[in-house]
Amino acid sequence: QVQLVESGGGLVQPGGSLRLSCAASGSIFSIYAMGWYRQAPGKQRELVAAISSGGRANYADSVKGRFTISRDDAKNTVYLQMNSLKPEDTAVYVCNAEVAPPGPTMPGTIDYWGQGTQVTVSS
Repeated sequence: QVQLVESGGGLVQPGGSLRLSCAASGSIFSIYAMGWYRQAPGKQRELVAAISSGGRANYADSVKGRFTISRDDAKNTVYLQMNSLKPEDTAVYVCNAEVAPPGPTMPGTIDYWGQGTQVTVSS
């Protein structure tokens, strides 16, 4: 079993900053890709940022230059630094991790999802 726990969400004014964290725990041999998705009411879920096990990152066009994704493999944790926040960034942010389980199994991974953390950008 693997659990992902997000933290760091909250209410900020436009132009402000937040730092989200997502810590994975449980039956983990290694973690491949990790990422952040967001979903607002009436809108489809979208990928905000993702980072590979090798440290390669990609971002949605709407957040390029403002958000930075990073990871700490010793802590099984991924971060999302969000700067210059805009009202349109308001959403529930959900963490995702591609996990390789331990044990004598065939190669393969399982995707896990966190519960989500609310980010609200408003005056």
